[in-house]
Amino acid sequence: MTRPRDPRIVTHPASPGLIDAAQLGRRPTAAIVGAGIAGLTAATGLAERGVAVTVFEREDHLGGRVGGWREQLPDGTPVTMSRGFHAFFRQYYNLRALLKRTDPRLDRLTPLTDYPLLDAHGRVDTFAGLPRTPPWNAVAFALRSPTFTWKDLLRLDGRNALPLATVSVPETYHLLDRTDAASFLESLNFPDAARHLAFEVFSRSFFAEPHELSAAELATMFHLYFLGSSEGLLFDVPNEPFPQALWDPLAGYLTGRRVELRTGTKVDRLARTPTGFTIETGDHSETFDGVVLACDIAGLREIVEASPDIGTEDWRAAITSLRIAPPFLVRRLWLDRPVGTQRPPFLGTGSVPPLDNISVLDRYEGEARRWAARTGGSVVELHAYAATTATADILEKALDSRLHEIYPETRDARVVGENTLWRQDCPLFGVGDFEWRPTVETPETALALAGDGIRVDLPVALMERAATTGWVAANSLLQQWGLAGHPIRSVPNHGRIRLVNRLDHRVRARGID
Repeated sequence: MTRPRDPRIVTHPASPGLIDAAQLGRRPTAAIVGAGIAGLTAATGLAERGVAVTVFEREDHLGGRVGGWREQLPDGTPVTMSRGFHAFFRQYYNLRALLKRTDPRLDRLTPLTDYPLLDAHGRVDTFAGLPRTPPWNAVAFALRSPTFTWKDLLRLDGRNALPLATVSVPETYHLLDRTDAASFLESLNFPDAARHLAFEVFSRSFFAEPHELSAAELATMFHLYFLGSSEGLLFDVPNEPFPQALWDPLAGYLTGRRVELRTGTKVDRLARTPTGFTIETGDHSETFDGVVLACDIAGLREIVEASPDIGTEDWRAAITSLRIAPPFLVRRLWLDRPVGTQRPPFLGTGSVPPLDNISVLDRYEGEARRWAARTGGSVVELHAYAATTATADILEKALDSRLHEIYPETRDARVVGENTLWRQDCPLFGVGDFEWRPTVETPETALALAGDGIRVDLPVALMERAATTGWVAANSLLQQWGLAGHPIRSVPNHGRIRLVNRLDHRVRARGID
């Protein structure tokens, strides 16, 4: 396990209070709606302080968009299917804090040694061997990139590029949120080839095309992974499928703290009571002192719409205005022969639509590795994000074709089994959305929100935003009950290069934009 090593990790202290709710005389009760990363984090934070927690999850499994479930290959072999590859970056401090509850050394995560990016011309960017310290990590990446030259570096518009090196949340959003990521990069004179190979790959990992993504989100991402962190851009992955590596152990941890996990249970609406809320599921209702809504965007909108006495008019309008990103497709293939030994476990692709990445699961995941060892085959996964121009069946064929182009040894492989997943349920971080994005705190004293689509004014993204909002939501309820909270950690919420910070301050003071 590779430990975080950035000496500038920022710790936001926990609020003071009692360590255990038993000291209150009566244990508060809390309902968590949604058992993804955000909901499970909130449940953990509350349960560890002795709150009586019930988790409601409409699916039959835990983990939300990082969950997994059982499928069968045509020959009857049981396998675990999921929504696909997820990178556990080392600056995901709050997510890692959750996972350490059952895996203190994070032994169930394994590091990947590289994260290559391939474009349509065969050019490859790599993150292996880069210095960790900003800004030398970004400079080294740019200068060794086949799509970036010294001349390109000199052509960059330094004034317009300042926001990339001086990120501070929420100020960066006030500055850039009304600009799309594509236009912002164009204003920097960023070379087209490098823009497509590097930034576009990351933009699409937010399930959006660069022209639909907020430039502020792009800048925050650049800060989190590059100029704001010394952890590097390499990452870890679970060495078994998500349920076995992550959520089954956490379920045991939570039930050991009297948490009730109700999967396959959909929450229909909330109703306010004099002391809390009533949760309604079908023809059943229960009352709780506090609630955390940690469901996806569609689920959150449905519950709020069905609960007319919750919140204010403006808050309800903000929930309604939340947007969902375009659909994506995950295709997993069990092949009767191995891919080449030189193939990386994970390959990002740029400018080869509709393919966004290729994973070779048997290179890092135990279940897939054991199947490949037994059969002599391989398990390959293909992703297509922001899939707005084709139907699922057309995308399947196009993805397979791209796989055969990039990994020619797969052309003659027989597909022993296949699973294709088509979903549209991720938040869109669109242009101008930040101003209306709801925060963890709500107009209701004992109601909090959590999830990767919820605003929190820290430099976090994706899974780490989900975990961070989960801890913040738990802390919000704990503080109301006089119970101690949990610390939150992040990369610095400001640029790390003092000279650039001073220059940016002078530019803004002179009114230059």
